[in-house]
Amino acid sequence: MQKPNAHALDALIQALRVLPGVGAKSASRMAFHLMQHERSAALHLAKALEHACDNVKHCTTCHTLTEEDVCSMCADPERDRTQLCVVETPADQAAIERTSTFKGLYFVLMGKLSPLDGMVQEVILATNFTGEGEATAHVIAEMLKKRGLRVTRLARGVPAGSELEYVDLGTIAHALVDRR
Repeated sequence: MQKPNAHALDALIQALRVLPGVGAKSASRMAFHLMQHERSAALHLAKALEHACDNVKHCTTCHTLTEEDVCSMCADPERDRTQLCVVETPADQAAIERTSTFKGLYFVLMGKLSPLDGMVQEVILATNFTGEGEATAHVIAEMLKKRGLRVTRLARGVPAGSELEYVDLGTIAHALVDRR
């Protein structure tokens, strides 16, 4: 015999599975935890998701996520408008921004490149070091170099504090080829 609310619980589990890295077991654990111990938190989460879906949109300039037409970084007159960092996702942009080392502008690859209007002097490609990310960076770099722009790529190699025997061979190979 099926429990009366099994359908609603199953729907919650399936909804949680859309999150990256969340499989059936993790989704099930989260759903049971929320329903058994955190009902007020579950309602807060539902309201926050609804509010975000109703209010968050893409910046008309860089395509990151924002509640305004133009995000705070694009609107900030203190940002260095001669540098553009191309990233794959708003999460990648947020990660770079948390380092507090880059003060230029961003472009999130969620739309078409707008004309660069001759204002940008350097484009930093910060796509992931996957096959697709490398291919994307290569294509963009070739197009931008033809426009006379300086194109750079994030450095890659052996992480500080790691032991070579535990680093994957591809990383070691790239570190050797790209050594300085």
